[in-house]
Amino acid sequence: MELFPRADRVDDASLVAGLALGDEQAATAFVRRFQNAVYGLALSVTREPGLAEDVSQEVFVRAWRAAGSYDPRRASALTWLLTITRNAAIDAVRARRPTPVLAETLERLIDVTLRADAEEADGTERLALVALESERALARLRSLPEEQARAVALAVIGGCTAAEVGRHEDIPLGTAKTRIRTGLRRLREALKEGGRDGT
Repeated sequence: MELFPRADRVDDASLVAGLALGDEQAATAFVRRFQNAVYGLALSVTREPGLAEDVSQEVFVRAWRAAGSYDPRRASALTWLLTITRNAAIDAVRARRPTPVLAETLERLIDVTLRADAEEADGTERLALVALESERALARLRSLPEEQARAVALAVIGGCTAAEVGRHEDIPLGTAKTRIRTGLRRLREALKEGGRDGT
């Protein structure tokens, strides 16, 4: 016997309850009721129709798994589901975003800087000095934790603001500022150590 014989007329919270109980009609009605909203939000985050469809499917699987813990006093069913959608869409975008390997990122940025310095350099000796300094800078950057090294490289070598670093790394502005500040402090300490060692 179906628990929700007219599931299409049941309120949202009851549909979630039916979903938690494994009622097929409630599950079907739940998906039909919210599929457009879920897909719309997924598409606005991912900006790819195919990926948005995949995210939408994942959202309803996550909702089905979490339905038993849904509390209608904390949020409406739609708000609860759209929160799941937003998280799933962000996860999907992050998974697809190519994360450059630290060494490649730093070398690319330093290479750009080296070429710019080389264009201004007058003579082989100056060019050799620029290359040596760039190698030392790269070695010091590599000594930092990866997330700090990327933030410092983007800010100092790439000329990005803290807000731009935050967007590039997909982190809050405060975190970007902390990574840049901490990374620069560690680099200054490494420079002092290097000066004492004569390197």
